Amino acid sequence: MRTGRWESALFEATAQGGWAVAHCQQQFLGDSNGVLFPRDWLKRQDLSVLSEHAVGHFDGEPVYLLEIDRPDSLEGASWIGLRQFMLEGEEDIFAMLGFASQIGIWWRQNRFCGSCGQPNLRMPRDRAMQCEACGIQRYPLLSPSMIVLVTRGDELLLARSPRFVPGVYSTLAGFVEPGESVEHCVAREVREEVGVEVTNIRYIGSQPWPFPHSLMFGYHAEYASGEIVMQPDEIEDARWFHIDDLPRLPAGRSIARYLIELYLARRAGRPDPVLPGA
Repeated sequence: MRTGRWESALFEATAQGGWAVAHCQQQFLGDSNGVLFPRDWLKRQDLSVLSEHAVGHFDGEPVYLLEIDRPDSLEGASWIGLRQFMLEGEEDIFAMLGFASQIGIWWRQNRFCGSCGQPNLRMPRDRAMQCEACGIQRYPLLSPSMIVLVTRGDELLLARSPRFVPGVYSTLAGFVEPGESVEHCVAREVREEVGVEVTNIRYIGSQPWPFPHSLMFGYHAEYASGEIVMQPDEIEDARWFHIDDLPRLPAGRSIARYLIELYLARRAGRPDPVLPGA
C-alpha cells in the first residue's frame, strides 16, 4: 500500500466540503495555488461537469474528481498536462493525479455497455460500472506491459521511438499479449524491436503508468546473441551505449530511468536507488 500525503480510497461523494480536481483528456485545471480547489466552490463554476468521483485523501482531507467534458476556461487557471506533473511536480501530487486521470478515463469509456449498448450505472460499494440490462460489470482497466534494460557488460542497449523527445534514448517496452507470461513478452519484444536474443531475464519492480492505464513490470536481461535490426515504424534508432558515454535519458520518475540508474549503481558498487512511488 502506498503511504504519504496521498492515499486512494472509495467512499460516497455525498457530503459537502473537501477538495476537488478537474480533469479533461489527461489534463488538470491548475492555478497559482496548485490543482486542489475547494470542492463546493469549484462545482459552482461554469464547467461542463460530466461526473463526480470520490478518489481518496490528501493530507487527510477528502479529494473528489470532477470529470469535465471539454477544457473550459476558468479565470486565473489553465489546463496542465499530466506529463508535466510527472516531470516537475511533487511525487504525491503526480500519484494523486495519475489515479484520478485513470478513473476519469475509465468512467468516460464505460458509460454504456459494450454488449447491449444500454447505460451503465456506478455500483454503490465498489469501483465498478454495471449494466442493469445484462449484468456485465466493468472495473477500471489495467493493461500489463513490460519494460526491460538489456545489458552487455559495460554496455546498455537503448533505443528511441519517433514519439520520444528529441535526443532521448530509453529501455525497450511492450504490452503483454493474451496467453503469454511477462518473461515471454520480454524476450519477444526485444526480438521484435531490435532483433536481439536475451538471457537471464530477472524481474526488478513495477510502476503504475497512467498514460493512460498501464502497469509496467520492470526487468533486467542480459544480451545472448544477435545484431541490432530495428523494427520499422517502431524504433527510430537503437545502439549499444557505454556506461561512461550515455545519451539523454528518460524522466527521473520513470521506471525506465530507474532500471538504468539501478544497473549503473550496482556496476559502480553504490547503494541501490529507490523506485519512485514504491
